[in-house]
Amino acid sequence: MKVVAFNGSPRKDGNTQRLLQQVLDTLEKHGIKTELVHTGGKPVHGCTACMKCFEKKNGRCVIEDDIVNSCIEKMKAADGIIIGSPTYFADVSTETKALIDRAGFTGIANDGLYSRKAGAAVVAVRRAGAVHALDTINHFFGISSMFTVGSSYWNLGIGLAAGDVEQDLEGIDTMVTLGENMAWLLKKMHG
Repeated sequence: MKVVAFNGSPRKDGNTQRLLQQVLDTLEKHGIKTELVHTGGKPVHGCTACMKCFEKKNGRCVIEDDIVNSCIEKMKAADGIIIGSPTYFADVSTETKALIDRAGFTGIANDGLYSRKAGAAVVAVRRAGAVHALDTINHFFGISSMFTVGSSYWNLGIGLAAGDVEQDLEGIDTMVTLGENMAWLLKKMHG
């Protein structure tokens, strides 16, 4: 089994990555392979609604000059998908939104590429707006016919400067529980 996590923060070693790493470390303790992909801070085009993914049905987005098609391949190959984002103006980062829109559209256009996979959202926040960001990511899982994994609280951690989330002990515990819940679900699905 394998889980791929996408870090939509432009800060490669920031709070979003640290939260994601807590989940991935927990999954690895259960023998589940993991991969962390940094999508934030890289040029990622938004969806243009060209509908070429429905026309071509080749499992790819027609836009070829960024990392989204590579991400789609990783999503197709994984049993679980985690999408992490910082909270920007009460929503996900633009890179995360572009990934969701293009990967989601391509998945739907190609007969449900991510159907029945496990999905989890992880959000870093300074103060407020994280629930809306979580909803944005969870909507991707819902429309993709995936199973959304939750935790003992909303899947978020609080902090501003890089590393601040490590002081949010409830947030860290939430990430560990999220990893435990995803491991349990994946074992049930592939047991």
